[in-house]
Amino acid sequence: MELSISGRVAMVAAASKGIGKAIAIGLAEEGCRLSVCSRSAETLEAARQDLLAYIGPQDVLTVQADVSSAEDLRVWYERTIERYKTVDILVTNTGGPPAAKFMELTDTQWESGVESTLMNVVRLCRMVIPTMAEKGWGRIIHVTSLVAKQPADDLTISSTLRTGLSALTRTLANQVGPDGITVNAVLPGNTLTDRAYHLAGLRAKAQGITEEEALEQTAAKVPLRRLAEPREIADAVVYLASERASYITGVSLLVDGGVVQSPI
Repeated sequence: MELSISGRVAMVAAASKGIGKAIAIGLAEEGCRLSVCSRSAETLEAARQDLLAYIGPQDVLTVQADVSSAEDLRVWYERTIERYKTVDILVTNTGGPPAAKFMELTDTQWESGVESTLMNVVRLCRMVIPTMAEKGWGRIIHVTSLVAKQPADDLTISSTLRTGLSALTRTLANQVGPDGITVNAVLPGNTLTDRAYHLAGLRAKAQGITEEEALEQTAAKVPLRRLAEPREIADAVVYLASERASYITGVSLLVDGGVVQSPI
């Protein structure tokens, strides 16, 4: 299928590894010009080298940035505009906030979660929307989590904020649709990333089992009986960024192997 996004400029947050990196590679394969950020200079450089296998150095901009920092996001956006003059596709993405049950969480952890999981999305959208609206074309895709639809007891902050992001996806889609901008969210299920191993470690410790056993327990709850590979999440994001998805907006798309059982 021809996705017709070759030459489009895409900003992908937290793209040095895991799902973010898989998304950047998927967009590079379609010929997009990329601006990616990460907190880690080391993993960011490794990601840049991998992206060069698909597109030339003039089409890869890497910026060290912490998505929870408003100033870092501003610098990332300004450097993207300086290099490419525009932004066509925005993929918001971040690691998960602290994992714990409600009574174990402090105000500081809640505030950190809001900055890293919600406000980064708000700030990035606020920056790119005028640029997209001016030319009447844009794609915004939020990478969130299945806990937006099926909360998890030990992911209290994430469950709360991801649900809010689905509401933001819907309301923002209504507001920017007349400008030719679509806004969607992809809700990954359990995916083989650093976050999955971190959560497996926490659950293994709580249950007195091994990390591998905790991962097996998680996979057993998935109808497909396995965890996702990052590329399987990335493929959904790349499609939503394409011309082919021009009539899809306001959607929170589960890519979870069938874990969430709600019919809507």
